[in-house]
Amino acid sequence: MIGAGVPAPRLSRVRAMRLASRKNVCITLIETSLLFMWTFANHADETANRVNAVRVPVAGQVMKAQLGTDGTIHLLLQTADGPRYAKSKDSGLTFSAPITIVDASVQKPGLEFHAEDLAVGKDGRVYVAMSNNAWKLKLPEEEWGLYYTSLAPGAKAFMPVRNLNLKPSEGFSLAANEQGAVTACFLSDKLFTKVSRDNGETFTANAELNPAWDPCNCCTTSATYGPDGKLAVLYREETNNERDMYVVLWDQGSGAKPSRTRVSGTPWKLEGCPMTYFAIRSAITGYVAAWPTKGQVYFVRLDNDGAVQPPGEISTPGTTGMRTGLEVLSAKDGATLVAWKNKDVLAWQVYDVKGQPQGKPGSESSPGTGAAGVALPNGKFLLFL
Repeated sequence: MIGAGVPAPRLSRVRAMRLASRKNVCITLIETSLLFMWTFANHADETANRVNAVRVPVAGQVMKAQLGTDGTIHLLLQTADGPRYAKSKDSGLTFSAPITIVDASVQKPGLEFHAEDLAVGKDGRVYVAMSNNAWKLKLPEEEWGLYYTSLAPGAKAFMPVRNLNLKPSEGFSLAANEQGAVTACFLSDKLFTKVSRDNGETFTANAELNPAWDPCNCCTTSATYGPDGKLAVLYREETNNERDMYVVLWDQGSGAKPSRTRVSGTPWKLEGCPMTYFAIRSAITGYVAAWPTKGQVYFVRLDNDGAVQPPGEISTPGTTGMRTGLEVLSAKDGATLVAWKNKDVLAWQVYDVKGQPQGKPGSESSPGTGAAGVALPNGKFLLFL
C-alpha cells in the first residue's frame, strides 16, 4: 500500500504506450461513430429534401405534369368547369393563371370532358388527350372516343378540340418528342395507336399494334419516347385472365414491327378487369415503369431494349385502388421516385440507382385521384397536390 508522502511508482514505458494506444483507439472509434451518425443524418436530410410536394393554387386537381426542355413545367388539371392548363417557369414557385382547354364549339348540354394525358413536343408545343361522358348521354358511338387538342408555342388559347379516333374507346395516352412526332394510344378491345409526323397536325389512321395482344379494356395505357427515340407503351394484358403488365417498344423510324416484354413478376389471375392506372417514363438508360398488382404498387427499371434490370420487380410500400393515379420519375443520377394516390392522400418513396429505398416514405393530403410530378435537372423531384 502506498503511504502518504510516498511517490507513486512510475508506469513502465511499455504500459504507458499501451494505455496511450487504447486511448487513441477509443477516440478514433468515437470520432468514426460520430462521423457515421452525421453522414447518416445528413443523407436522410438530403433524401427528405429531395422531394418537394407543391400545392398548386388552383381549384382542382393536377392530373398530369411534364417538364419541357426549356425548364417549363406544364400541368394538366381537372376542375369543376372541365380540363384546364397551367405552367410554371420557376420550378414550381409560381404558376400561370389556368386557361380553358375545351372550346365552345364542342360543348353540348350535359356533356362533360375529363383530362386524361398531356405531352410536350417540339419547341414546347403542348398536346392534351381527353375523354367525355357521351356514352352516358347516349350520343352517337363515334363521339365516345379520344378528344385531342394542342397549344402552339407562345399561343394564349388551345386549338379547337378534335375527335381524333371516332370510335368507342378509353385508356388514352400521348407521347411526343423533339423531332415533331406525336403518338396517341387507346384501347378499343385491342391496343391502337395514331401517329403524327408534323407536330400533331395530321395523324395516321387507327392502327392495331398486334391482333394477338389482348389488353384489359377498362385499364389504361401510358406512353413515352425513350432516350434512343423508341416509343414505349405500358399496358395490362387479360389473356386467360392473367393480368400481367407488358411494355411495347416500337422503333417507328425503322419500319420494324412493335415488340413487347412482360415486366411484371407477381402473378394476378382475376376474372374481370381491375380498372387500374399506371405509368412509364423515360430514364437516362431506358425507362422506369410502375403499376399496381392486387392493390400493391410495384416498379421496375428497364434498359433501352425493355429488359428488366436487377433486382427486377420491386415492391413499394404503396397501395392503391381502382382508377387512382400513380406516378414514376427518374432523376439523372438514376434515382427513382414512385408516387401513388389512395383515399385522398398522395404518398411516395425514393429509391437509389440499385433499387434500394432511400429514407422513409412521405405523404401529403391531396383530394382526388390525380398523381403527377416532374424530375428537375438538379436531381430533385416535384409532386403536385
